[in-house]
Amino acid sequence: MPAEAVPAEPAAKRSPRPSGRDTYTPESLLAVAVEVFIERGYDGTSMEHLSRAAGISKSSIYHHVRGKEELLRRATARALDGLFAVLAEPAARRGRAVERLEHVIRRTAEVLLAELPYVTLLLRVRGNTRTERWALERRREFDRRVAALLREAVAEGDLRADLDARLATRLLFGMINSVVEWYRPQPDVPSDASSGSPDGERITETVVRLAFEGLRR
Repeated sequence: MPAEAVPAEPAAKRSPRPSGRDTYTPESLLAVAVEVFIERGYDGTSMEHLSRAAGISKSSIYHHVRGKEELLRRATARALDGLFAVLAEPAARRGRAVERLEHVIRRTAEVLLAELPYVTLLLRVRGNTRTERWALERRREFDRRVAALLREAVAEGDLRADLDARLATRLLFGMINSVVEWYRPQPDVPSDASSGSPDGERITETVVRLAFEGLRR
């Protein structure tokens, strides 16, 4: 892990936002809301903040959603649905457990990078609302299913038996999830050894190699 996390840029500097109700869709409104939630924290965000960030009136926001908690629900559901979809993929359901586990870890890292703002928000919920508690429970369920897969791989003799499966799962996801604190996608910038921001494929393969070179017998 790096010595210090790179601070996120203010939402207003990251990307231009459309102005006017006619240019907004539920999807684009959600993207703006996620930026503001990450920047200000969910509890610190009001509908007024969302209105100013989006450049539309509060009544226009209510045209799309019932309130900010619905936006939080949609955003965290997008991240969680991506993670649970990994468990349903054929490569995560067939074959030796260690091969399925490696597939899940690789794809989890890919989902994180593909849905970076949404996963970042998911990792920052604290359980203060019904939606946050729902999101936390789904995260725990995902972790439990991965831990069960890891225990299965140990039982088949492919992974080290001297590791606690639950702890190993937490450490694996701790490594993967730390990416949200420092990775900043840089479109149109070559991603090589000298680049300040490695590309997603290189990050994913490094995560898998670090994890499985330590886990395999």
